[in-house]
Amino acid sequence: MRLKNDMILQINKAAKGDAAGIVEFLNLIGGESDNLLFGANGFQMTAEAEEIFIENLLESDVSALLVGKIEDEIVCVGSIMTSPRERISHQAELSISVKKKYWGLGIGTYLMEAMISFAKRNGQTEILHLGVKNDNINAINLYKKMGFHEVGIHKNFFKIEGNYYDEILMDLYL
Repeated sequence: MRLKNDMILQINKAAKGDAAGIVEFLNLIGGESDNLLFGANGFQMTAEAEEIFIENLLESDVSALLVGKIEDEIVCVGSIMTSPRERISHQAELSISVKKKYWGLGIGTYLMEAMISFAKRNGQTEILHLGVKNDNINAINLYKKMGFHEVGIHKNFFKIEGNYYDEILMDLYL
C-alpha cells in the first residue's frame, strides 16, 4: 500500500521472526502516548514468549497478529483475538497501534481494513469490538470511519498519573 508520503506499507501476519521486533515496538510505543494499557517498557512479554504466541496464532483461522512494515521497520501492529468459547466465538476483539512518527499517513486505516477483511473472510466472526480512551479523538474518528458505533462506556477505566479516563466501547457488526 502506498502511503500519503509515498512510502510503501506491507501488512502481513506476524511470523516467528518478528517476535523480538514486536516486543521492541510495543515497549517503544507504550511511551509515545497514554492511549495504551501500558507505558514505556511496560510490555512484559519476552521475545521467546512472543514467538510462542505468534506460533499459536498462525494455527488459527479466526485470530491473528498483523504487522505493518515500511522496508524492514515495524510501524504498526494489529491484533484480532477470538475466544475459543463457543458462546462468544462469533465475536473478536481488535487492537491497533502505530508508531508515532507515522501518525497521519493512513496506516491505521490500512491496518483496520486488513483486520476487518480477515474477520469477514474467516467465516466465523460476526462482531468486532474494541475499547478506546475517551480523549483519543483521532482513533475514535478512525473507528467511526470504519463503521464502528459506540455501545457503552467503562467509567474511570484508565488511571494515568492520578487522572481517570473513560473507555469508550465500540462495535462493528459484519
